[in-house]
Amino acid sequence: MRLSRTVRALAAATAAAIMLTACGDSGGSGSDGDTVTLNVNLFGNFGYKALYEEYQQANPSIKIKESTAAYNDHHRDLVTHLATNSGAGDIEGVDTGFIAQMREVGKQFTDLGTERESEYLPWKWQASLTADGKQIGYGTDVGGLAICYRRDFFEQAGLPTERDQVSALWASGWDAYLEAGRKYAAKAPAGTSFFDGGGQLFNAVIGQAPVGYYSEGSTIVVASNPEVRKAWDLSVRAIQDGLSAKLIGSSTEWNAGFAKGQFATIACPAWMMAKIKDQSKDASGKWDVASVPGGGGNWGGSYLTVPAQGKHVEEAKKLAAWLTAPEQQAKIFTSQGLLPSIPALYDKPEIAEYKDPFFHDAPVGKLFTTAAKELKPQYQGPRTGDIQTTIRDGLVRIEQGKQTSEESWTQTVSDVERLAK
Repeated sequence: MRLSRTVRALAAATAAAIMLTACGDSGGSGSDGDTVTLNVNLFGNFGYKALYEEYQQANPSIKIKESTAAYNDHHRDLVTHLATNSGAGDIEGVDTGFIAQMREVGKQFTDLGTERESEYLPWKWQASLTADGKQIGYGTDVGGLAICYRRDFFEQAGLPTERDQVSALWASGWDAYLEAGRKYAAKAPAGTSFFDGGGQLFNAVIGQAPVGYYSEGSTIVVASNPEVRKAWDLSVRAIQDGLSAKLIGSSTEWNAGFAKGQFATIACPAWMMAKIKDQSKDASGKWDVASVPGGGGNWGGSYLTVPAQGKHVEEAKKLAAWLTAPEQQAKIFTSQGLLPSIPALYDKPEIAEYKDPFFHDAPVGKLFTTAAKELKPQYQGPRTGDIQTTIRDGLVRIEQGKQTSEESWTQTVSDVERLAK
């Protein structure tokens, strides 16, 4: 891929900042000819495999070892490692839902400095900035929202297959999405449901609200925010209508659901495209991307952090800066679909005009960069990730027939309130 002059300029500026950091290195591991192994702990697919090889070729003294874990397991383990000051990787990925929690223990992370502030979306940069001005994470990507769908399943169910027509099915909002789901269910291919699971649907709906789980003052407002209850009730209706495959996001069964073709649609932030490619390799060209009901919204996006307890902090800082530099973020988008956190990339032809052959040549560059430009970020409090999991568990109880909607809502609110104590 040939990068534009602006992208190369941004990359050069980042490289200069990295070199300045290196000048302050007092020597240590990796400066005496020994190989330094950097442990990178992530969740899901950040798309870094080819980049690791490129970096190691340019830096022969560096060996990179990546470990991945399930979303909740990864963040739970990181919290434990920080609390015990032992066991964290040299670089740790952190999801948007947990970055506020990490800000509160900012002293456990290395300050990455302010040199790159002008590159980033302002709200993305601020989200990983501690109260005393310490930057603990380089943004990797932002989410945005769309709906990914199976063209072949839609055709078999008698629904339109072209993305403009599919987008039109639910242009008026989420109620229209459910109506399309009921039409799908009437003639659905055997063994398929309309969407993957209630928790994932809820995340997309609440991701469009101006206020989610927290007020700006970091007060949890799950019980009092009507937008949360609205998203809950819509998700429950979808479950009760038999539209859910009842799969739990990031679970082994959910991963297998892609390969088995168990659902026809999925709420699809940009990073979800990498998951779909990983888990349903044989379905290339059968997937496509439509607009999200209601327009706009955000779900997810991540950061690379450097825990202070690491043995190779300077080397880790340089690797984290390089992996998140403009040139690398551009490569990750066109290879994996993760939408850059750097807005200067959005109008570049290699990004804005990119079409993904896996998704039937969907214009994912235009779709997701447009969404990112219009995105109004939702305030994320310190327990956002845990609240998201708690609400998902409540919807799972309904899907499994263990509780009614009201019973589960009451328990969910109680469980969330305990998180605040």
